[in-house]
Amino acid sequence: MFMLSMYLSKYSNLKKKFEKKEATIGVVGLGYVGLPLAVMFAEAGFKVYGVDISVQIIESLNKGASHVGDVKDQKLLDLMEGNSVNRICFTSDYSALKSCDGIVICVPTPLSKTGNPDMRYVRDAGENISTNMSAGTLIILESTVYPGATQEMVLPLIEERLEDHLVIGENVFLAFSPERIDPGRSDWNLRTTPKVIGGITSRCTDLAVELYGATLNTVVPVSSTGTAEMVKLLENTFRATNIALANELAIMCDRLNIDVWEVIDAASTKPFGFMPFYPGPGIGAIAYR
Repeated sequence: MFMLSMYLSKYSNLKKKFEKKEATIGVVGLGYVGLPLAVMFAEAGFKVYGVDISVQIIESLNKGASHVGDVKDQKLLDLMEGNSVNRICFTSDYSALKSCDGIVICVPTPLSKTGNPDMRYVRDAGENISTNMSAGTLIILESTVYPGATQEMVLPLIEERLEDHLVIGENVFLAFSPERIDPGRSDWNLRTTPKVIGGITSRCTDLAVELYGATLNTVVPVSSTGTAEMVKLLENTFRATNIALANELAIMCDRLNIDVWEVIDAASTKPFGFMPFYPGPGIGAIAYR
C-alpha cells in the first residue's frame, strides 16, 4: 500500500507541476527543433535548461546569439534576463538535468552511409539522461526514429540504470512525440501545430499531454509510442513521395513545353483528393512556392 501511494504521489505531483507551470524542463539538443521548443517552454513560464554537446553553440546562446532562424536574438536575451520563473539557461553539462521534472530529447538522427538512421546521438542522450535523472521525471523523445525505437532503445537505457524502486509508468515516465517543425513557416508554428503524443503507458501519455497542453493549442494522444513513431514515418514518406512526384512532373512539363506551375495551380482548384506540392530540393509545401 505504501509503494502504491508513493507511485501515485510522484505521478500526481508531476501532473500538478506541469499544469501550474511550476516544473523545470530540460531540452537536450538545441538545433532547429530543440531551441524553439526550449524557448516556447520558457515563454510559457517554465524554468528551462537547454543542453547541447556543442560548446560553441552553448557559448553563442549564452551571449544571446541564436543560430536558428525561428528564434530571434532579442527573444533569448529577454528570457535570460527575465525573472526566476520565466528564464532559460544553456549548458553542455548533463548534470543540469538532475533538477528537471521533464526532459525532451531533440538530437539529430542523420542517415548513415548505408541509408539507415544513425541512432548514436539518441543512444548517447539516453545514457547521459539515465545517469542524471531521479524519480518523478518525464522523458520525451522527439527525434525522428524508426517505429519501435523508443521502446527498443531508449527504454532499456533508462531501465538498466534505474534503482529497484523506480518503475517506468509508475514514477519514471517515457513518451514519444514526433517533431513537426517546418523552419521559416508563417502560417503554422510550434504553438499552433497539433502535437501527436504516445507513451509507454497510459500515465506516461497523460503526463506528456499535460506538459505539451500547457504550451500548445492542440495535443493528439495516441495509444502507444510505436503509433506516434509510425505517424512521423507516414508524414515524412507522404511528403517525400509527393515532392519526388512534383519534380518528375516538372521534368515532363519542361520537355513538353508546358508551364508546371500552371498545371499545379489548375489541379489545386479540385476541392478534394488533391494537395499541391511543388518542385524543389525538399520543401515542397504550398507556402514555399
